[in-house]
Amino acid sequence: MIKRYNNKELDKLAEILKNEGVISIPTDTVYGICASINSKKAYNKMLEIKNRPISKSFPVMCANKEEIAKIANINKVADIIISSFMPGPITVVLPKKNNLPNYITNGKDTIAIRIAPSKDIQQLIIKTGNPLFMTSANQSGQPVCKTLEEIELSCPSLDGMLEGQPIYAESSTIIDCTTNNIKILREGPITLEDINKIINKSN
Repeated sequence: MIKRYNNKELDKLAEILKNEGVISIPTDTVYGICASINSKKAYNKMLEIKNRPISKSFPVMCANKEEIAKIANINKVADIIISSFMPGPITVVLPKKNNLPNYITNGKDTIAIRIAPSKDIQQLIIKTGNPLFMTSANQSGQPVCKTLEEIELSCPSLDGMLEGQPIYAESSTIIDCTTNNIKILREGPITLEDINKIINKSN
């Protein structure tokens, strides 16, 4: 049995993350598993838990826009999207800052980023002291887990679980913002039409 925590016990979950552990949490879209980006050991543990190919890098979840700016370069279009849709069910792909350790993006020049969709996750990130790797709770290539019981069966070596329910039960929209010509990489709750409307208003 993996120990379960409620949202009054975020300090305990933050301690697990600071000690290079991996936990599951409900995000707004699906159940996710997360670990501190400051720990290569935790990164490797996430790869093992998900049985994920090393060639794929993990998305990162930040507490706010200021935290994004510390790890990625934000151009004008990305700034509009972040300000208009985040926090929300959207992931932006941005050019990474050069000082980031190589393992965080698996050697790639880009990094996929979300902002914490709830106060609980935002607090968890703040209490941990840095952004978190965040990926769906499942074995790589398998359907996303829909309950805490499914997560336990799929990812039995997690160090803890935050109780709660996702809202959308659909993965986030992923949008490439590495240039001013944006591209949708994965369809989700926010459409390209929604995004273009906001960008056109801002121009």
